Amino acid sequence: MYIDFFVSNAHTHISGKSLIPENDPTVLFTTAGMHPLVPYILGEHHPGGKRLVNYQKCIRTADIDEVGDPSHCTFFEMLGNWSLGDYFKEEAIRMSYEFLTSKKWLGFDRNTLSVTVFKGDELVPPDEESASIWRALGIPDQRIYFLPREDNWWGPAGKTGPCGPDTEMFIDLGKEPCSPGCRPGCYCGKYFEVWNDVFMQYMKKDDGSFEPLKNKTVDTGMGLERTITMLQGKPGVYDTELFLPIIEIIEELSGHHYGENPETDRSLRIISDHIKASCFILGDEYGIKPSNLGQGYILRRLIRRSIRHLRKLTPEGGFLDDIADTVIGMYGDIYPELKTNRETIASELNKEEERFSATLKKGEHEFEKLLPNLMKNPRKIIPGRVAFRLYDTYGFPLEITEELAQEHGLSVDKKGFEEAFQKHQELSKSGADKSFKGGLADHSDMVKRLHTATHLLHKALRLVLGDHIAQMGSNITAERLRFDFSHPGKMSPGQIAEVEKIVNEQIEKELPVSYEIMSLEDAKNDGAIALFGDKYEEKVKVYSIKGFSKEVCGGPHVENTGELGSFRITKEQSSSAGVRRIRAILLDKQEN
Repeated sequence: MYIDFFVSNAHTHISGKSLIPENDPTVLFTTAGMHPLVPYILGEHHPGGKRLVNYQKCIRTADIDEVGDPSHCTFFEMLGNWSLGDYFKEEAIRMSYEFLTSKKWLGFDRNTLSVTVFKGDELVPPDEESASIWRALGIPDQRIYFLPREDNWWGPAGKTGPCGPDTEMFIDLGKEPCSPGCRPGCYCGKYFEVWNDVFMQYMKKDDGSFEPLKNKTVDTGMGLERTITMLQGKPGVYDTELFLPIIEIIEELSGHHYGENPETDRSLRIISDHIKASCFILGDEYGIKPSNLGQGYILRRLIRRSIRHLRKLTPEGGFLDDIADTVIGMYGDIYPELKTNRETIASELNKEEERFSATLKKGEHEFEKLLPNLMKNPRKIIPGRVAFRLYDTYGFPLEITEELAQEHGLSVDKKGFEEAFQKHQELSKSGADKSFKGGLADHSDMVKRLHTATHLLHKALRLVLGDHIAQMGSNITAERLRFDFSHPGKMSPGQIAEVEKIVNEQIEKELPVSYEIMSLEDAKNDGAIALFGDKYEEKVKVYSIKGFSKEVCGGPHVENTGELGSFRITKEQSSSAGVRRIRAILLDKQEN
């Protein structure tokens, strides 16, 4: 219905993208539908036009420990529509209102709809425009809430960039207010958020001030799971058909039934969510494997937490692949990559269960070794760093350490554990770029220059090493580019020098950089290189560096290679089996 509604309002239906973010190195996974569209929100022209709509698979990891209650999910699908410099607040809000309340569409009672808008501060005025549009649609002042920046402001991806106020839509569930200050966004559960319209109307500058944008955009998001829960009047997302088939197979295999015991229900929800999320991560076009860093660390944590709760239900375990089959059966037609990668998903889940069984034994053995010294502690507290070492080194869940501690009259310093865990997460995030397939740190002039240089580098590598060269990933910051490519062996110093020479020759020629919009088939027939494994729309942008290279790419790029300065390769090394990695920089001519 969502797609149909916006297509009927002249939006182009575009496909969702990978769970691994291409244009936002600040996050480990795609957490919203806007991530793949960052270049276009920042001004690049999209092949689909100025009005877009899609659904996007997403992973959010901040609330993993909250999963188990009726509402939190790790994996979810986000419905989104965008205006790239076309309509703005008036039309966006009116379409949101129509889709939510019209009997032809979702049909929510308009009298239960409450909205929030930005209240303004010393830097930006209140969003009276959005409020007046809601009033004109019949929402009374008592259901329009002006809230501060932390509630109704969408900041830039980095320190500077496009940003602006948002307006959020909530359904009032009819519960009594929890306090005189009860309002949308309150955690008491009276108000249920269903939609968010973000209005990118300002540019945050280096000095922290804001100036109006010429090219204003709209970025919206509606969570599928939450909306279905509201439409069906269910108590939580796990009571909808998006989770019940998974819970039913766990019931069948474990002998426990949903709704009989709060603690068992929590385990059933955790297993169903975490295995679903794991299937999508493992089955993604750029599938991640369990590891101790970045995305792989999150995946391992999800799988092991689900195994832990599965063993609380049944000591035997061993049927993760059966649960995965149910997930694939539910989603495989919509996300065919799940069917394609079915064997990988099952294999990795089973391997991780085997590893976890072994690490549990090692962890228990290590705990027994530590126990004599732990018992000497007069406070009878296991230090947080010790509990975290058991977790990090042996995969030993904190709750198991707590159980064993309790059996011996000990407790665990959970605060110390969380501090150690937080420190590890920060290190993990700092290393997350190792898995990004095309991350741009921002859209500054330097990043644009380096992004353009990757096109020159890609073509030069093919000229020197052969047409088997294919891009396997890239990560670009304002300081350097990093480019991964398929190649069986180390490059010789002569080959590196030749690649560097070819790139600099194209810079010296001051070649114009331009793009055309065409079908993917026409692009390939025209000799354009497309990124392996990516999903493309019916129409794509093909960037050409005149007389030298053509690639399917969303941008952004400079207009002429003469803007690049001087190209220098700083390192060539192995990235993984059959994949090499080049790091390179651009220097001003006088620095060379």
